[in-house]
Amino acid sequence: MGFVQILILISLFSFHSLTIAASDLETYIVHVELPDQSDTKLSSANSGSPNEDLDSFYKSFLPTTISSSNNQESQMVYSYHNVFKGFAAKLSAEDVKAMQKKPGFLSAQPQMVLPLHTTHSPNFLGLHQSIGFWNESSYGKGVIIGVLDTGIMPDHPSFSDEGMPPPPAKWKGRCEFNTSVCNKKLIGARFFHVGNGSPMDEEGHGTHTASTAAGNFVKGANVFGNANGTAVGMAPLAHLAIYKVCTTICPESDILAGMDTAIDDGVDILSISIQGGSASRPFYANNIALGAYSAMERGIFVSCSAGNSGPSNRSLSNEAPWILTVGASSIDRKIRTSARLGNNEEFNGESLYQPKDFPPTLFPLYYPGMNSRYCGSELLKDTLVQGKIVVCDNGGGITRIGKGQNVKNAGGIGMILINQLSQGYTTSADAHVLPATHLSYVDGIKVVAYLNSTKTPVGSILFKGTIIGDNHAPMVAAFSSRGPSRTSPGILKPDIIGPGVNILAAWHRSVENNTNTKATFNLISGTSMSCPHLSGIVALLKSAHPDWSPAAIKSAIMTTADIVNLAKNPIEDQTLLPANVFATGSGHVNPARANNPGLIYDIEPKDYIPYLCGLNYTNTEVGFLVQRKVNCTAKSSIPEAQLNYPSFSLIFGSNIQTYTRTVTNVGEANSVYTVKVIQPKGVNVTVTPEKLNFSEVNQKLTYEVTFTKLASAANNVVSQGSLTWTSEKYSVRSPIAAITGGSSRL
Repeated sequence: MGFVQILILISLFSFHSLTIAASDLETYIVHVELPDQSDTKLSSANSGSPNEDLDSFYKSFLPTTISSSNNQESQMVYSYHNVFKGFAAKLSAEDVKAMQKKPGFLSAQPQMVLPLHTTHSPNFLGLHQSIGFWNESSYGKGVIIGVLDTGIMPDHPSFSDEGMPPPPAKWKGRCEFNTSVCNKKLIGARFFHVGNGSPMDEEGHGTHTASTAAGNFVKGANVFGNANGTAVGMAPLAHLAIYKVCTTICPESDILAGMDTAIDDGVDILSISIQGGSASRPFYANNIALGAYSAMERGIFVSCSAGNSGPSNRSLSNEAPWILTVGASSIDRKIRTSARLGNNEEFNGESLYQPKDFPPTLFPLYYPGMNSRYCGSELLKDTLVQGKIVVCDNGGGITRIGKGQNVKNAGGIGMILINQLSQGYTTSADAHVLPATHLSYVDGIKVVAYLNSTKTPVGSILFKGTIIGDNHAPMVAAFSSRGPSRTSPGILKPDIIGPGVNILAAWHRSVENNTNTKATFNLISGTSMSCPHLSGIVALLKSAHPDWSPAAIKSAIMTTADIVNLAKNPIEDQTLLPANVFATGSGHVNPARANNPGLIYDIEPKDYIPYLCGLNYTNTEVGFLVQRKVNCTAKSSIPEAQLNYPSFSLIFGSNIQTYTRTVTNVGEANSVYTVKVIQPKGVNVTVTPEKLNFSEVNQKLTYEVTFTKLASAANNVVSQGSLTWTSEKYSVRSPIAAITGGSSRL
């Protein structure tokens, strides 16, 4: 979606040696040796199970005061299985002394901040070179991703065609640059009326999204030396076709022209990080939904951003069930800067700009007060800013970088940016113009309390570089739009969340004013960034499963999603409390699991017609969307929740609702699945049958689900649960959202 200016990298490491500051705990790298005669039992090289015995051995070294399973998980940062025998854990000096007495201990050293070696989001998502899903999917080879955005900077090294195969024979697009800059990676580039006569990107947004989806490997990617590593997109061997339909605005006419052209050209995927019109518009009046339906009918997968209007409920964009609606989450990397106050309190924040010559000494702090708390242009008249670190509130219609520019122009030497309540713990690593740190709402309250406690407040800004290991990740970003859907509340949206906070990818110019390189990168945030992550993952799945329909691919992504963070706790939102289903959808994308989902919920294009009739659209309105005559008889109309979708969204007008679902076996031929239900509060769920017995691949079986609102259920309350089919090998999960009270308004 539109800009949320933060700047992000995607980093793959061969090892992690980065200092993480956290109260009295530090992250230590611990080396151990296995007990005698135990290699065959514990070594990952000889174990048929996924390193469980080895991980259990590592956990035995953790302090007994944190021996419970949950606490051990939060202490353990990484378990190493191949580079050496050992682990990384958050420990105190006393913990290490106790650990030294245990048999098998070799050494423990605090990790150091070292230069990174790749962009991080592929690694965070479990994508590694030469092994696993990347290898199995041939890196998206042969798949064409069409990106509708602000164009592209074609000579950026992310769009090099080194190692690329030629485009598929079906490709019919063309390159509309004046010079021959297209190649086997960038196989097409088109512009429309808004394009200023060229597909060239003048904003950066399109270059960023395209490289996130399918950028080639670029070594030494960084911004101001931070997040240093090898930048790479999700599907590095997929082809890119660019459709410039936006500058700072995106006319619907250009968007439709871009989609129309892309369908003709032969793209496999459309990646659209654009606002999908008013959330209250019906699908037949929503141009992106219309274009996406036509694309879907032709087998083209459509991935769209959910919107940046969170955390408000019912704030989604691009809600149609034939679109993958993508929300945004954090990754486990921070570009750390800290605010240290005169009372010795220290608060961790973020900033991409980290000058080496800024002294750690204490400077006067200044809070402009209510009239200028957003640090707008009125700050230029404030003589008290000179020589001080200024505390600014986030928001107020002024960009974060713009606030810093105002502080600098008024003579300030630094900025502490503090969140509003709604923004919680979501912070941005921006390329600021002066020393700065962006703090959470909770820490901001403490900073303001200190300012009010003394007549001479002082503070400093400390720069700590790139930090890996935030166990709260993935966390739903504050800005990520939430459900329920306004247009179709019987379909649970968003569908999925993916990396969208502080994502580093290609940029059209140097934010460091470096004119000596074309390898320019930036970190920005938004569901605009999460959407191309999913578009690239879809390319991997399409390469691995060319016979899967768009609905089948969507189902595989949704039913295999992660619902816990790195600490093995439920995924949190910006408040660090468990996120609800209207924030996460099915959960956080897990590419490797999506490649082998076991069962899929498929939908053919014709199946959407009775669904659309069930929305009480007229024959004309449905026909307008599906581009043919339709007769919405009572027989052909179904309730929204009857669509064969991989999730359930229930609005209780009637107390009993019954729906069916049909699943297709894409796993092992002979397999038995048993249902497990976590019931939403106030709702009884029964499933018939409780077991599904498959005897062949591609066999379809149907089950029935009855949802009964209990007499004790409160009205207008959201509750959530899940329905999961499990076999010996697979777990196929569908989330359930229930609003008891007969209204989708929250």
